[in-house]
Amino acid sequence: MRLKNQRVLIVGASRGLGFATAYFAMKDGAAVAINARDKKKLDALVRSLSGYGKVFGIAGDALTDSKKIVNEAAKRLGGLDHVSVMVGGYEEDTIEAPKSLEAMLANHIKAPVLVANAAVGRLNRGSSITLVSSIKGISKASPNQLSYGIGKAGTAKLVEILSSELLGRGIRINAIAPHSIKGDFEPERNWKRLRKLGDMSAPPEDFARVIVWLMTDEAEFVNGATIPMDGGLRFS
Repeated sequence: MRLKNQRVLIVGASRGLGFATAYFAMKDGAAVAINARDKKKLDALVRSLSGYGKVFGIAGDALTDSKKIVNEAAKRLGGLDHVSVMVGGYEEDTIEAPKSLEAMLANHIKAPVLVANAAVGRLNRGSSITLVSSIKGISKASPNQLSYGIGKAGTAKLVEILSSELLGRGIRINAIAPHSIKGDFEPERNWKRLRKLGDMSAPPEDFARVIVWLMTDEAEFVNGATIPMDGGLRFS
């Protein structure tokens, strides 16, 4: 088990990527704390995961409760080794009406900064932070994604800045950059049947497995990277 005795916090968990990441981390031996704003949905996630190992739910909003979330996770887990921030949100807008600017910058830049700020003092050499950017933030832009594209580009730049800042402390920062994530996670299914290379979207499993890999010592020389994960669609 690659994450045996490791303690993982997932901030902004959902029935898709967060659920899948928690599942694969637990299958790899980690104890996991998951966070979401909606306590009812969070409790359902914890129940779904409880058969796979040690898991705790911590309700709260990363934008206002980041310190509480991190402190409670460290308390419940007995420390903290890895943090993944996947606070989401997708809204379309243009320069003529940049109505989503505040929300997209808050979700994709401010939330990761606040969580990292709260967590970094509890992490040690060998720890990691993983974020979620987007192909639209690092590759070809779309004309109706002004605020979303800026926010996700900011996530990728944040990875570079934090990896540089924390290099001497041995804390790694990376991100994945999907095109889109398809549907909710379902444990034990054959998700590979649900996509092929070049598809616009893929199931949560494909992305969660890379996030978990980035936490392991197999990825200990991967730092400051935002990994494109669109199955090669951007080249088609």
